[in-house]
Amino acid sequence: MAEIPEGLRELAATLFPGAALEAVEPLAADAAGGEAEKAIGYGEPLRVTVRLPDGARRRFVFRTQRADAFGHDRRADRLEGALLSHELFNALPAHVRALDVGVAKADGRFLSLSGTGEPYLVTDFAEGALYAEDLRRLARGGAALPLDLARADALADYLAALHGEKLDDPIAWRRAVRDLVGHGEGIFGMVDGYPPAVPAAPPERLRAIEERCLAWRWRLRERPARLARTHGDFHPFNIVFRPPGAGEDGSGFALLDASRGGKGDPADDVVALAVNYPFFALDHPGAWRALGLLWRRFWGRYLGASGDAAVLESAPPYLAWRALVLASPRFYPRLTAASRDALLGLAERALDAGRLDLDAPAALFPEDGA
Repeated sequence: MAEIPEGLRELAATLFPGAALEAVEPLAADAAGGEAEKAIGYGEPLRVTVRLPDGARRRFVFRTQRADAFGHDRRADRLEGALLSHELFNALPAHVRALDVGVAKADGRFLSLSGTGEPYLVTDFAEGALYAEDLRRLARGGAALPLDLARADALADYLAALHGEKLDDPIAWRRAVRDLVGHGEGIFGMVDGYPPAVPAAPPERLRAIEERCLAWRWRLRERPARLARTHGDFHPFNIVFRPPGAGEDGSGFALLDASRGGKGDPADDVVALAVNYPFFALDHPGAWRALGLLWRRFWGRYLGASGDAAVLESAPPYLAWRALVLASPRFYPRLTAASRDALLGLAERALDAGRLDLDAPAALFPEDGA
């Protein structure tokens, strides 16, 4: 008889009131044997036998999921899989019924999620203003102030320090590169989110970008030494700067919505922020004078602090991903076709060149003399 997990007796009594737990036995992933035997499975199932109050026996399967390299490496993945199984099993005819779904608590007991609805998350509230407001002010013709330079420096310094935590996790690296291309929030998902016949972004152009990025996946996946701690969604709408005063100089900030497991290529974060400097300047003649200054300031500070010149060689597919987001009419419906073309063109040239040229955005703004 297998060791009975803490809380399993209580769970059995909850599922079958008055029942007594009699036996717990491990179930092999595949008992077929021979050449066709399956070596691994996604679960670690136990067969549990209980005696009901009327004397009858009832058997059910209790299973947890193991972490592996097939999209289950994060606890959130395993929670997602359990919830999906609970919904799907009971929707299919002739399928075994799902009796419950839940999570193990720290004290060894089990918390049922059966019958619940959408998940929720509660966080602190960050006082201040989104960094996007600074970029909007500059796009409207504002001059870059010392505070703007200090904030670009603070963001670069933060990322250099964060990315200084290198990680040895080949599974997480492959996952990060795979998600860049194939995740619903990644390149494939962004392309699928475009309506048909978008000006400057017809399907054939999007397909060509996608195919370039697929080739880049094979280039990136062999660079696991680049894996570092990351934010995962480091853009101006996820950065809240605290106002000057009360001991603050205005360069202090709080971050929102860290994503994608917090592990990846540093290029993910630096490109997610930096692409917004040219993006906010598009459709605003003269704005690149100030925003271009911040582009150069941010990149110079980051490269100097991190010493990671190779980030420019990883940047192109991340630039393509972020350009696809910013150029999408689902996210930015007021963007002009000319600006959409400029963004996608910037990404296409980087993909073809094999690295990000830091002088490339200036070509989008010849009227600014930059």
